[in-house]
Amino acid sequence: MRILLKLSYNGKDFHGFQYQHNYRTVQGVIEKALKKMHKTSVRIHPSSRTDRGVHALEQYCHFDTELNIEPDQWHYILNRLLPDDISVREVKEISTDFHSRFHSKGKTYRYSIYTSESVNPFHFGLKTHYPDRLDKEKMQAAMAPFIGTHDFTSFSSAKAEIKNKVRTISEFRIEETPDGFDFVITGSGFLYNMVRIMVAYVVQVGAGKREAATEEIISRKDRTIVPRTAPAEGLYLEKVYFE
Repeated sequence: MRILLKLSYNGKDFHGFQYQHNYRTVQGVIEKALKKMHKTSVRIHPSSRTDRGVHALEQYCHFDTELNIEPDQWHYILNRLLPDDISVREVKEISTDFHSRFHSKGKTYRYSIYTSESVNPFHFGLKTHYPDRLDKEKMQAAMAPFIGTHDFTSFSSAKAEIKNKVRTISEFRIEETPDGFDFVITGSGFLYNMVRIMVAYVVQVGAGKREAATEEIISRKDRTIVPRTAPAEGLYLEKVYFE
């Protein structure tokens, strides 16, 4: 039997999603709970892997089990075993040919910043502080050319091992919040650190620290043109879309 979990978690105290020896990770915590139930190791397969400090409003993972437990029981038991910074929001029994990662057709990320002069301790680890005034119109102008299918080498970490860096962005918009801005980005897939690099570039444009030249930067395929990466704390995996 294959089980699909819909998760939310606060990534502040996690060393990312993927299991790492001697580090607290989302995968490690979930698999530890499943091991208590199965009395043996159980591997989970996520729809994507979030980095250290990144949060998820909606993340999915699946695992195979021989335990005859109803979805509502899975939901109850796992939430009793898991720590308070991670929650199972929904449980479904799915077909054994479904895969959380390979059947995902797109994702939405949200990046949240606040622009007050002083640090707000209640946003610590949950939003990125940026004290400079930001020009919304300049940021929107810099964001518009991202829409479409492009080679995003210039907006990918040098550590990215994937050779094909062509991705399709269907949405990149700004939402004003009471104390700042949220950047909402939807695409077919994302490269390592891609969203955080895009946001860092747009914020610099909004702060007047660089001119908008999105088309040129994309065409150059050169990571050194956009050296900054926004902090992990403001990034949320908001939604995962499946076939």
